[in-house]
Amino acid sequence: MAEGTGADAAITVVGERATVNFGDSWENNDGSGGRTAADRSGQGIVTAFGQSLKTLRVRAGMEREELGRRLGYSASSIASFEQGRRIPSPQAIEQADVVLGAEGLLTVWTEQMERAQYPVFFQGMAKLEKEAVELLVYDTHVLNGLLQTEEYMRAVLAMRRPVLDQETVEQRVTARLARQNVFTRWPAPLLSFVLEESALRHPWGGTSVHRGQLEQLLLIGGRQNVEIQVMPTEREYNAGVDGAFTVIARKDGKRFVYTEAQGASALQTEPEQTTLAAARYGIIRSQALPSRESLDFMERLLGSL
Repeated sequence: MAEGTGADAAITVVGERATVNFGDSWENNDGSGGRTAADRSGQGIVTAFGQSLKTLRVRAGMEREELGRRLGYSASSIASFEQGRRIPSPQAIEQADVVLGAEGLLTVWTEQMERAQYPVFFQGMAKLEKEAVELLVYDTHVLNGLLQTEEYMRAVLAMRRPVLDQETVEQRVTARLARQNVFTRWPAPLLSFVLEESALRHPWGGTSVHRGQLEQLLLIGGRQNVEIQVMPTEREYNAGVDGAFTVIARKDGKRFVYTEAQGASALQTEPEQTTLAAARYGIIRSQALPSRESLDFMERLLGSL
């Protein structure tokens, strides 16, 4: 699912249906970028921030090593920030503003930098996740980015072809980890995940990564506002035959449906489609194992590794 697979695309809005085509991807096969105007604009923001950071650091008479030490980063990471190759976290931006006496000249970039860390096609979805009072997630092949451990993220991103450069991998990992704030946000949103057994059994990254991922799922599944259910492969009936999707509900009552596949992604807002998707998810939940049995299933799978 969205960002869970590491998929990238450019977005085109038609009526109330937003369709994403991979042909205009964040990284094209030529490795030069092939980016849309929106992509280039986002990179321009990152570059401009980096130049501001460097100017303020030099003005303060501080070497990269010293700034890195005070922010908890290496000198090479500071160089990556300044050169626009890596996006710092909101906390790092705020701390750098204080350390360099910038008086808000860096923190003014925080919101734009946070958006820029996601591929253009996913920025809208990332915003919706932050506004959601309810998320209904059905995963079939790869676990959603909200559930992934850092090691699992790196293993999945390493499978991408063409191969992603290391700076892009670091940016994607940072962005996915930031999304997981949804689990500690207050008021707590209601979060439901139905996971196909095949997604749980695939050993992305090897046994150690697989074990750590299952342990994380058990921890997340123990939260009061989270339900994780497993859809056994042996189930004869499964309303999820059309594939993975996510239903997002906001406090204003509006729903959105996000879907992603090999060739395209889409964000739907039509009431008929969102209502049907929510109903379909309800059927899928009823066909899957109950949450307590699902946790037991994952514990047994973990014990078999």
